[in-house]
Amino acid sequence: MKHLFIGALAVAGVAFTAGASAQAEPSKPECLAGAKPGGGFDLTCRLAANALLATKTINKPMAVTYMEGGVGAVAYNHVIGKRAADNNMIAAASTGSALLIAQGKFGKYDENAVRWLGALGTDYGVLVVAADSPYKNLQELIAAYKENPSDFAIAGGGAVGSQDWMKGSLLAKNAGQDPKQMRYVALEGGGAVLTALEGGHVKVGAGDAAEMSKHHAAGKVRILAVMAPERLPGDLKDVATAREQGVEIDWPVWRGYYVGKDVSDADYKWWVDAFAKMAETPEFAQEREARGLYAYTQIGQAFDDQVKADVARFKTLAKEAGM
Repeated sequence: MKHLFIGALAVAGVAFTAGASAQAEPSKPECLAGAKPGGGFDLTCRLAANALLATKTINKPMAVTYMEGGVGAVAYNHVIGKRAADNNMIAAASTGSALLIAQGKFGKYDENAVRWLGALGTDYGVLVVAADSPYKNLQELIAAYKENPSDFAIAGGGAVGSQDWMKGSLLAKNAGQDPKQMRYVALEGGGAVLTALEGGHVKVGAGDAAEMSKHHAAGKVRILAVMAPERLPGDLKDVATAREQGVEIDWPVWRGYYVGKDVSDADYKWWVDAFAKMAETPEFAQEREARGLYAYTQIGQAFDDQVKADVARFKTLAKEAGM
């Protein structure tokens, strides 16, 4: 009887473990956007929330909550300090998050302080000039910049050290110039960059493909190079990549997610499997395209490796740029 009882407990334990794993779906799914409504983090959360529900990967709507501050730094610290084991919550992140972590702008926490879950789409950096600019390709721009860098004001939607600043610094670097001497004009978003270009106030704009592509197609500006490994579809199918023009510049702007460091393996695996399943559906593809994002799926360990590689790369770029 003793052996039978122990055996029964063992079987019950296995059944309980299997049941716990099978029931790992969050009871109150939530996505935390580390900024005000309407920005990139909001877009990232809405992508996951809408697609998970549309594909019936979750049975309850996912709430989107907001915590602005430090371009995601406040939310990052909140997850680590207050919700490290919360399996209900995922938080939005981007390439910009990795860049800020690399520069130590997320406080004392580094890229190892959370569990990186996945990326579900991307945009790509671009360098753009006015429609009447004399420069028709990236090499012409680099040559002109090299000859007289002080004549080129470069506008971006972010402060010194931001993604757009780094894109401009790559132009300066490839022209053999010191990025710290770059005439950078920090503006409030891509719309302001477009206005500055069209008004002739700056000669070069650094931005993202999704925001600039319609204006390029309409002939209002000219995109000289896309910072992607291969050409993009749609309005930018005829625009050469930087690589095609002999310049080794890639700048994917991935949209991704992380969870707390103490989320259990079973719960983390549930989210990984849910993302993988959802990413294969036409409903997800429609949601991604509706937000102007390009296909880019990295989930689980592959995404964890990508984030850590990005942080290492950005540390090098920041050091070279004198940040």
